Amino acid sequence: MACSLHVAWDDGLTAYDFGPEHPLNPVRVELTMALARGLGVLDAPGVAFTPVEPASDELLKLIHEPAYIEAVKRAGRTLEPDEAHYLGTPDNPVFANMHDAAALVSGASVAAARAVWSGATPHAVNIAGGLHHAMPGHAWGFCVYNDASLAIAWLLEQGAKRVAYVDVDVHHGDGVQAMFYDDPRVMTISLHESPLTLFPGTGRPAETGGPGAEGYSVNVALPAGTDDARWLRAFDAIVPPLLREFQPEVLVTQHGADAHALDPLAHLMLSLDGQRRVYSELHRLAQETAGGRWVLLGGGGYELVQVVPRAWTHLLAEACGAGLDPESATPDEWRRFVRERTDDVPPLYMTDGRTAEFTPFEAGFDPADPVDQAIQATRRAVFPSQGIDPSL
Repeated sequence: MACSLHVAWDDGLTAYDFGPEHPLNPVRVELTMALARGLGVLDAPGVAFTPVEPASDELLKLIHEPAYIEAVKRAGRTLEPDEAHYLGTPDNPVFANMHDAAALVSGASVAAARAVWSGATPHAVNIAGGLHHAMPGHAWGFCVYNDASLAIAWLLEQGAKRVAYVDVDVHHGDGVQAMFYDDPRVMTISLHESPLTLFPGTGRPAETGGPGAEGYSVNVALPAGTDDARWLRAFDAIVPPLLREFQPEVLVTQHGADAHALDPLAHLMLSLDGQRRVYSELHRLAQETAGGRWVLLGGGGYELVQVVPRAWTHLLAEACGAGLDPESATPDEWRRFVRERTDDVPPLYMTDGRTAEFTPFEAGFDPADPVDQAIQATRRAVFPSQGIDPSL
């Protein structure tokens, strides 16, 4: 069934660029848009493009400190590092016009939120967004401004009383959690690799929210090596019951593709087919629990050719109801474009050939299994605060 999808897009979104040696290369966004066009996803019925403007200083101040905004502007002019604001580090190199590029990404996420909140469309996406690590007063983890938090803060300013944020990036969504840790209007749910083995070292089950917001910060810390079946089991055991209880007015999701087995910066073992199953489940939950109101954002992902473009093209297809056949071949023209832009060998098909099935947690808890241990730790930490029985 076709869905209405607004795509917040401007070619300037690829200007968020830390340089050719940095893992967060904007070519992944460029290749995604080219693949989605080549497969006809962006021409599907109901798909429209939403104009994008940079987030103003006043808008950015909803979540970021004024001194930090000025520091980003200054660093983008002088190209001098600013240690106090973590600008000019290996993770966050300074680049020319950095404020302008980061403000445009943030503006695109707010444009997506506006399209959904206004009723113009049930679903809207900023595929270049999802910069979930940035903190109120400093850059962090490849992220200058936190567009995900800004979109949520904008929704709250418009009067939203319940916004749910689900983050499936392999890294903990620490910046978003930090900004809404004391706010029961926002439920943040992050499924990520354990902080024992991966940046940013946060996201333990015990991080459940501040006073008055206990149980509204939810963290599922998965062990290195978690595959499709175990990851999907964890998702199914945690996310649907919480969203059904919370009943958000809007669902905001962050779709970092770096939980894939080929990602060079992490240690989870999802396939493209497992990720596609996640997108389908989130779409279903948006329809079931949020009246269909769904704001989608990109995120991490550092296998720039084999993973990110295919994963996010499936995400776009799912959101607009285009229903891409995973056995579809990638277009010849796109393969040529990949070789021209990257000198890499392009993938031939839109699948990794996996089935992405799982056994529900309710079928039985294995106390010796580290994924089941992670599931149970999260359920025990947050379910009682939401009035849900954590036991099987």
